Amino acid sequence: MSVELSRRFRFEAAHRLPTLPPEHKCHRLHGHSFEVEVTVSGEVDPSTGWFVDYKIITEAVKPLIEELDHRYLNEIEGLENPTSENLAAWLWRALEQRLPGLASISVSETPRSRCVYRGGAVPRTSGGACDDDL
Repeated sequence: MSVELSRRFRFEAAHRLPTLPPEHKCHRLHGHSFEVEVTVSGEVDPSTGWFVDYKIITEAVKPLIEELDHRYLNEIEGLENPTSENLAAWLWRALEQRLPGLASISVSETPRSRCVYRGGAVPRTSGGACDDDL
């Protein structure tokens, strides 16, 4: 039996999207209550009745969340343009060797918007998603 397991994490951080035009609101410094969901997939072990302990997911992700929490994301190496897309890809690169069965990373900046990344190339855009959460 194949399953997917997901674990959610939250952190607070500030960022700006420097590639957007100066008049765009997301070009200015602002913050979010980010939510990250990490999903792994694989086969259930018939002897244990599970695929992986959620603790394994938490142990792999927690140091990354601590690195991001209450930070200015633009100052973190690899996140100079910290769009949701780039943040999801950054997390993927950090986790892909540590977390067997990694299937997807979801990043939400607001309750109404999210980016889901499943590995591979990040599409090139003018500046990334910016939610006009009014």
